[in-house]
Amino acid sequence: MYAAGKTDVGLTRSQNQDSIYVSATPVGPLPNLFIVADGMGGHNAGDEASKQAVKLISGYISDFPAAAFVKPDNYLDLLVNAVQFAGGMVYSQAEEDPAKKGMGTTVTACVVRDEKIVIAHIGDSRAYAVSPERITQLTTDHTYVEQLLKTGRLTPEEARNHPRRHVLTRVLGAPGHCEVDGIVPDISDATAVLLCSDGLSNMLDNEKIMEMVNSLGHVEDRVHAMVNEANRRGGHDNISAILIDIKR
Repeated sequence: MYAAGKTDVGLTRSQNQDSIYVSATPVGPLPNLFIVADGMGGHNAGDEASKQAVKLISGYISDFPAAAFVKPDNYLDLLVNAVQFAGGMVYSQAEEDPAKKGMGTTVTACVVRDEKIVIAHIGDSRAYAVSPERITQLTTDHTYVEQLLKTGRLTPEEARNHPRRHVLTRVLGAPGHCEVDGIVPDISDATAVLLCSDGLSNMLDNEKIMEMVNSLGHVEDRVHAMVNEANRRGGHDNISAILIDIKR
C-alpha cells in the first residue's frame, strides 16, 4: 500500500480550513489511518475545528488503552467511537470559547484492510473506490440537497448546481449526539481509494477523478495533479485529497 495526501487553500479563500492525516503504517491497534476534515466557522474557528478533530481522532486511537484486545472485527467500533469522542470535545471547546462558537467540521476517516475499507463519516467530505473501469462513491453526503435527491425532488444535474448544495445536515461539533455513519464496503475490485473534501469533488466530476487516479505516476504526483487541476478549474474552496494505492 502506498498513500499520499495534499491540502491546499485554493484560489479564492484566505485561509485553509481543511486538515488531513495520512498514515500507511500502524496507529495504535489499527494497521493504518487516513482522515480528511473540512472545517467551518468564523475567524479561525473552522481551521481550529478540523485541526482538533484530526488530532483528537488520531490521539484517541494511538492512545487507546485496550489496544491489545482490538481485533479486525472491532475496527469500525473503534473508529466511530473516536469520531464521536472528537465531536463532543470540539463542541465543548466551542462552548467554552466565544471566538469558536458554532465551529464544526466534516470528517471522513478510514482504515484499509485486505479487501475491505472501514469508514467513519459525517458531513460531505467523501470516500471513493476507484478501478480502471469505474468509480464508486462509498459515503453519502449529509446535505440538504442529498435529501432532496433521495426523495426524487431533484435530478443529479439540478443538485450539482443547487444554491443550497453546501448546506450540511450533520456536522462534527454540533450539540447533542454525534451521529456518525459507520460502513465496511467491499473494495475487492478497486485499485485505489480516494478521500477528499468538497473543494475537490465540486471542481472535478467523477470521470475526471477516475482518469487522474488511474493515470501514470507515483501516488504523490497523482494526488498533487488532482489538487492542481481543481485549482486550474477555479479553486473556489480549500482542496484536500488523500490517495491510497491498494493494488499497484
